[in-house]
Amino acid sequence: METIVNIDNVSDYNTFNNHKTLHPLVSVIDFSKAHERSWGDVESIRFQYGLYTVFLKDVKCGDMVYGRHYYDYQAGTLVFFAPGQVAEMKNPSGGTYQPMGYGLVFHADFMHGTALGKAMQNYKFFNYQTNEALHLSDDERHMIMDCFHKIEFELKQPVDKHSKKLIASNIELFLDYCERFYDRQFITRDHPHKGILARFEELLNAYFLTEKPQNIGLPSVAYFAEELHLSANYFGDLIKKETGQSAKEYIQTKIIEVAKDKVFGTDKTVNEIAYELGFKYPQHFTRVFKQRVGYTPNEFKNLN
Repeated sequence: METIVNIDNVSDYNTFNNHKTLHPLVSVIDFSKAHERSWGDVESIRFQYGLYTVFLKDVKCGDMVYGRHYYDYQAGTLVFFAPGQVAEMKNPSGGTYQPMGYGLVFHADFMHGTALGKAMQNYKFFNYQTNEALHLSDDERHMIMDCFHKIEFELKQPVDKHSKKLIASNIELFLDYCERFYDRQFITRDHPHKGILARFEELLNAYFLTEKPQNIGLPSVAYFAEELHLSANYFGDLIKKETGQSAKEYIQTKIIEVAKDKVFGTDKTVNEIAYELGFKYPQHFTRVFKQRVGYTPNEFKNLN
């Protein structure tokens, strides 16, 4: 049996976790105050998020699934969800458990007219999915908790003309720290990431040895992210950190390398080469080639 929990407003979520509502659109949750929960005969719980939600869980109470994959989730990690996303928690072994950890929830309406609202699109980690949770060091955890305490402090103050700006600024500060900590994680988890880069290169090389360009078209960032079981945002950020190029630029560089070999090493026409690479129109291929190489395919062939 599956239970569905809709997280649509702050007040209901506070009630669910035994918290007083201090602000209708923002809340900091201490899960240790929530009542003990029982899995009973429930096999899984599906959470449907209508709020921006961040969890710092201190106890693993089940396997978390987002999309088709298991989240890289364990005690002491931060996980992020945006409105419209759905996650599932699998029952580990039945019985009861006491929630532990902290959370931050805020409604999209709160951000209107704030600097946070303009910056929100920059925090791509709300769209990360599998193997992508933020693993905190002890010092980082202390910083995160300090941010939570500052937000909670403002929520407890009488509302005045500074309230919204200060709360939004502290949420933005928290998210900026998360962005920094993710940059650190890209480096400290270097070994598995190197494996991803190598696998990406293998998939990219193999792509042009098949009929996928003719059947699917030009290789895309989304295609390789799916093949590597990563979200497109996380995959793109990882490739950028590893290579200095965006994933799209990296793919385009490979396309041009293959194109050069075909232009110089075969007697095929520009139309035939464009088709083999996955371009819909030869004119598009010629334009991209000239932008990257400085010459049209035929000019490049004649030069060499």
